[in-house]
Amino acid sequence: MRDFVAFTLARSHRLELPILTSPGTALLPGVTVRQMVSDAETQAAVVRALHARFQLPVVLSAMDLSAEAEAFGSEVQLSDNEVPTVVGRRVTSREDVERLAVPVPGAARTGVALETVRRLRELPGQPFVFGGMIGPFSLAARLCGVSEALGLTVEDPGWVHAVIDKATAFLLAQARAFRTAGADGVVMAEPTAGLLSPRALADFSSAYVQRIAAAVDAPEFTVVLHNCAAKLLHLPAVLAAGTRVVHFGAPMDLPKAVEQVPATTVVAGNLDPSRVFVQGTPETVATATRELLAAAGGRRNFVLSSGCDLPPPTPLANLEAFFATARDGRG
Repeated sequence: MRDFVAFTLARSHRLELPILTSPGTALLPGVTVRQMVSDAETQAAVVRALHARFQLPVVLSAMDLSAEAEAFGSEVQLSDNEVPTVVGRRVTSREDVERLAVPVPGAARTGVALETVRRLRELPGQPFVFGGMIGPFSLAARLCGVSEALGLTVEDPGWVHAVIDKATAFLLAQARAFRTAGADGVVMAEPTAGLLSPRALADFSSAYVQRIAAAVDAPEFTVVLHNCAAKLLHLPAVLAAGTRVVHFGAPMDLPKAVEQVPATTVVAGNLDPSRVFVQGTPETVATATRELLAAAGGRRNFVLSSGCDLPPPTPLANLEAFFATARDGRG
């Protein structure tokens, strides 16, 4: 069964889906984050090592929220020990918007994720394979500048919509390319949308995510909409995007969110990546994991996960504690 939602809802044991790639560099001596996000062979090797260590039911290409902006021409800063970041603004005027060319799928480093997915299809045990990609408003914010984009949603919404239109055209093509590459779906990260009001989130994010989901979401290909900044008041606007899986960060009241979504919608999250996984100990990770499982009340449509991408310095011992606790029968 390659329908992730049907598989999740039918399982007798809870599925765990941490957003986990970068910490795997610790399993391969000498491999850096810079290498992992720049080379598909290296990235696939990192994920293979994680899969071998933790027997992951779901594997992911890296959540690199700079790659799509780089494909549009943004400058990106790479680091050996941290995830890439966008530098400066690619779009500063309406003329820039008009001249902004929509790249083809696989342009720049977006091809690394596509090739990584192709390689991960060969993993033993046939885990679900998801590609990582950014969401439309978050991509537009990286092109325009985050604070500028947030302000323009009020001061000049037409400008922002024009950028999001181009972002959406590329992301839809990239999602289709992931499907062609053999992915079972994509994890679409839309964190910047969580900084908007619920109404603005619906207008500037969910309306565009819905275009993508309507075109590609199917039993054999699942769009997971991730928003690590959204709160409970954003939930209806996030659900308006129409994805079958939503994934939230620490700000979301996850137990209440699970109560409010349809039973056929999967909700995933939301252990804090920094506070729980990086700063915690195996004992505190185990405690936080048990508490979240208890708060979710055994609901079948809940998937245990980190609230966002786990940072590179996440201790492997904390990951061991997470998986051991998740699988010890309490879930």
